[in-house]
Amino acid sequence: MTDARADRDLLADAARAAGQLVLAFRARGMRDWEKNPGDPVSEADLASDALLKERLQAVRPDYGWLSEETADDQSRLERKRSFVIDPIDGTRAFLKNKPEFVISCAVVEAGLPVAAAIYDPSADVMYDAALNQGARKDGVSLSISRHDALPGARLIGDPGRLADLRALGADAHTVNSAALRLCLLAAGEADAVVAVRPKWDWDLAAGHLLVEEAGGVFTSSKGEPVYYNRTSAVQDPPLAAGPVLHALLLDRLKQTR
Repeated sequence: MTDARADRDLLADAARAAGQLVLAFRARGMRDWEKNPGDPVSEADLASDALLKERLQAVRPDYGWLSEETADDQSRLERKRSFVIDPIDGTRAFLKNKPEFVISCAVVEAGLPVAAAIYDPSADVMYDAALNQGARKDGVSLSISRHDALPGARLIGDPGRLADLRALGADAHTVNSAALRLCLLAAGEADAVVAVRPKWDWDLAAGHLLVEEAGGVFTSSKGEPVYYNRTSAVQDPPLAAGPVLHALLLDRLKQTR
């Protein structure tokens, strides 16, 4: 079996290259359009997707492929391992010349992430993880926040939709990229990620591993395990935090549901 650390390093190298590519696209100008109303995409998204697919599948041709910008023929379901890719997570921020976008890459086996790399091109920061090997930021080990109460908790999520938690003394702010939210949580720069809308596999898989390898708990907002590379790539809203705060948030969400 391929070492998860080797997959992690492969993902990181490819994500960094894709990040530099999209910055170059933005610097010289590019076309963008909407795939669906409110769902933007650009030439840079497609170029990043192509670069990642070429680099990753050249080394791991037996892995399946799931990406936001590739048509899903579901052949991935027949593979033991699959890449789960978001070539630009946070395209809206990217198009507005804001920094809240990342390149998010994961390898999934038996429904769970085993290797991950999330590259933040704006800050030139690499977050990565391998199963049972810990999570890192530029090679330095990460530990999740141990904040253990709702008052004073730093939540990443839509402030308007988290009014009940804010009324209990929690703070809330949003970040454009779902994957970057999970990076900030794993790095201890936030105490929890609380989502209210469904996500896609490519939004969550890499950050899921970062959070768990940093010592956190990652579930759906109903407390259910999250599995990837299923027929449908849609996921229930996630909830992620340190163990104590996760339990408190889950209990509170159940009360308000």
